[in-house]
Amino acid sequence: MAEFDDERIASLKQRRKAAFLDRFLTVAGLALAGASAFFPWYVFFNAEKFGINVAASSNSRELPDWPARNVLSVSPLAMVNKNEAAKKVPPIDPLTTATVSDLGKARDGGDLLEEQPFPGKSSFRLLHVSNGRALIEDPSGMYVVRIGSILPDESRLATLEQRDGKWVIITSKGEIYKND
Repeated sequence: MAEFDDERIASLKQRRKAAFLDRFLTVAGLALAGASAFFPWYVFFNAEKFGINVAASSNSRELPDWPARNVLSVSPLAMVNKNEAAKKVPPIDPLTTATVSDLGKARDGGDLLEEQPFPGKSSFRLLHVSNGRALIEDPSGMYVVRIGSILPDESRLATLEQRDGKWVIITSKGEIYKND
């Protein structure tokens, strides 16, 4: 009978240890969950302790307000090949529209080639100019470009100028985009 009591006592001790361990793990888990829920709020209300500290500086990255200088050299990448511009390629409609053009019909003394306009100008806008680079935006995103970079309208950036206090970029096609 003593053996039975010893086994029973050992079993009770083991159950008590297991119950204590279960309670401890439950309390620890609840405490960890509470701390995890509270911590983002602590960070939110104490942002000065967790934020990025930016050193105050009197240096500006903006370009000085000096008058514009003449561009003495242009990047070779921004120059237009005059031979390509001289070639006149008849426009081709790459879409099958099941329509018949009247190009073959004789007109009253006019040119038989009709101009097919591109369905919408590839528009982008100039956002900012700094340190010889320009930030432009079009519907697909924002880009940093410099002289010679290919622009969204398939031209190249020829010059960055300041006219009447506002920045403008001039493309290799001669188009001018102003900073609004």
